[in-house]
Amino acid sequence: MPEEGVKLMKHEEILSFDEIVEVVKTAVGFGIDKVRITGGEPLVRKGIVTLVEKISKIEGIKDFGLTTNGILLDRFAGDLKNAGLHRLNISLDTMDHAGFAYITRGGDINSVLKGIDAALEAGFHNIKLNTVIDSSPDESNARSVAEFALRKGLQIRFIRKMDLQKGTFWEVSGGEGGKCGSCNRLRISANGIVTPCLFSDIGFSVRELGIEKALTDAIYSKPEKGVMSKDHQFYNLGG
Repeated sequence: MPEEGVKLMKHEEILSFDEIVEVVKTAVGFGIDKVRITGGEPLVRKGIVTLVEKISKIEGIKDFGLTTNGILLDRFAGDLKNAGLHRLNISLDTMDHAGFAYITRGGDINSVLKGIDAALEAGFHNIKLNTVIDSSPDESNARSVAEFALRKGLQIRFIRKMDLQKGTFWEVSGGEGGKCGSCNRLRISANGIVTPCLFSDIGFSVRELGIEKALTDAIYSKPEKGVMSKDHQFYNLGG
């Protein structure tokens, strides 16, 4: 998150749970079977467990995940598992307490570690750690997270720093992100804009166009390759 903070949306601009569920139902009807809730930080949304439960009941979803910074996971892990969530992606860039506080602007790594333990105890067996690197998985911070992941039986993927405005991005080590030739992802923002590519400013509003048309237009407008975006940020559209 930027040091100066972010511009907040008005409550009425944000999709309701019912709207989100309808978007997911329609997408599943198009053949989409993988859904992930991301952010920002989804666990700060009031009633997030209720949303997870509603989505988990949609027939046709084969892979249902959530990406979190893990700070609040300790209190939500059991309820998320019981609500039908399949798996978790947890952001963790270092095992150094001071370094973590610096990166997260005051966060406590102990909260994340408690959250990971709570998730394992709740029965989440497909947990991935997302670790941002400068250029190489051999960096000291990355190695320390990889050693932790090995001890805990977690998967890890290394994500090299990207810049949406400059259009610089790389393939994710251990994941599918950044591979333009095989990318079939769509993203939807909190205010209902369906985006076919992070590195593009193309977007279609489900409220203005209707869900089916917004999804269809996004699918047929997906660029062959990402270029750059002036409008998007990782903190408001996910990675």
